[in-house]
Amino acid sequence: MPMNETKNILIVGVGGQGTILASRVLSTVLQKIGLDVKVSEIHGMSQRGGSVVTQVRYGQSVSSPIIPKGQADIILAFEKLEALRWLPTLKKEGIILINDQRIDPMPVIIGAAEYPEALDYIRSKVKNVLVINALAAAQEAGNAKAVNIVLLGLLARHMNIDHSLWLETIEETVPAKFLQVNLKAFEAGYNTAENIANI
Repeated sequence: MPMNETKNILIVGVGGQGTILASRVLSTVLQKIGLDVKVSEIHGMSQRGGSVVTQVRYGQSVSSPIIPKGQADIILAFEKLEALRWLPTLKKEGIILINDQRIDPMPVIIGAAEYPEALDYIRSKVKNVLVINALAAAQEAGNAKAVNIVLLGLLARHMNIDHSLWLETIEETVPAKFLQVNLKAFEAGYNTAENIANI
């Protein structure tokens, strides 16, 4: 990364999906390699399934935690509708990594709106799209709640940071009784992108 370049990652999901934990592992890893990191978290009624958004900006010197519109290098979306909602933040040549999971917002639940065909629209607008079933991977790893760590592994595959540093940080962050499941979940996400690491 050029010395003065700031990179931007947007992590989006809904309450209860573990987006905050994923962003904290990410920011810790970035700090460990000596980068300046700024993080901004937005919680929209997260306890009721509302949007939860974390903006992570990093580089040699970062002045603001807010990602300007159209400047996200990567969007990591824990849910399809949230990917669609935050699409305007993505750079023209950016990457969007999406968990193929549907969580109906309240307007859909009460019948006031329909859930949109998010993936088709996103694919029509973005060149670099990768969709995985992170929930299935988490269940296979041993815990459906490890979706966030599966997606963190997917994100890590697209960043030029030593694999062992991610594992070390997860070990420091996750409670011991959940560690092995989370390490397995991370590897599942990381290896999903093995053949398409340069999208």
